Amino acid sequence: MSGIPTRMVVHALVREDGTVAGGELYEVAGLLGMTDQQVRLCVKRLVTEGRFTVEGRGRRAVLHLTGPGPGLPLVPEVEFVRHAYRQDRGLEPWDGVWHAFAFAVPESARAARDSLRDALTGLGAAPVQGGLYVTPNAIGPYVRAHAQELGLPEALSCLSTRDLAVGGTSDPRTLAERLWPLPEIAARYEGLRALAERPVGAEAAGPSAADGAVPDGAVADGAVAGLAHAVALAAAFSEAMLPDPLLPPELLPQPWPGTTARAAASEAWARLEAAAPAPGPRLFRLYGEALA
Repeated sequence: MSGIPTRMVVHALVREDGTVAGGELYEVAGLLGMTDQQVRLCVKRLVTEGRFTVEGRGRRAVLHLTGPGPGLPLVPEVEFVRHAYRQDRGLEPWDGVWHAFAFAVPESARAARDSLRDALTGLGAAPVQGGLYVTPNAIGPYVRAHAQELGLPEALSCLSTRDLAVGGTSDPRTLAERLWPLPEIAARYEGLRALAERPVGAEAAGPSAADGAVPDGAVADGAVAGLAHAVALAAAFSEAMLPDPLLPPELLPQPWPGTTARAAASEAWARLEAAAPAPGPRLFRLYGEALA
């Protein structure tokens, strides 16, 4: 898993009352391999951006969230996560229909064209050739709504078919292997599973933590270690889930690492929430809603 952004740690530790305890922030960040200087600079930037106000200084400070703002991708969309778990339980069988989307947007509307393309790939569609994308999931309403927002409804064409061939290949599983980077997706889930199954306190990213030492200024008690593990788990979950096109199980190698990893993450999250100090960060509630 790539390094966890410091600002993600700050947002992950926001409590239900909108505050972040400075001491808790520095201790958790330290266990994740971050220096006090990194934390100070991050807090300063967040205050300058107007996302937080601060009372006090250093470890005795209390950060106050100023509003919802743009936030961070700590938790993928609840609907997205729930769909993944329904797939894992066999509740979302594939109907064999492919959904294709094509668009032709002039260079003068390049920004809108790029936004439509990003929306398609963000929803899991794969490019087949210039301006043509395909997915086994029924994302049409979302794509059409985005095209409407961009003022491009006339530029978008949508169709569904059970007869899809790309480069002479029509077998659904072979098409999935060809169109989506399944090994990369599986590798991210293997990382998530390994972290979810790792004992609390062993997930820190810094070299000193890996050697079993505690970074200067960090308090390695069970509560702080649990919070650090929760932040790392949230980061790994997002890193694995956000790029996942959530292909139906019928198109994936079996057993699929995503299914195993999501099950392990759900169990780990329940353990961490049960052991979390009170008041705990609202991140637990957000994940609880997503995993419900």
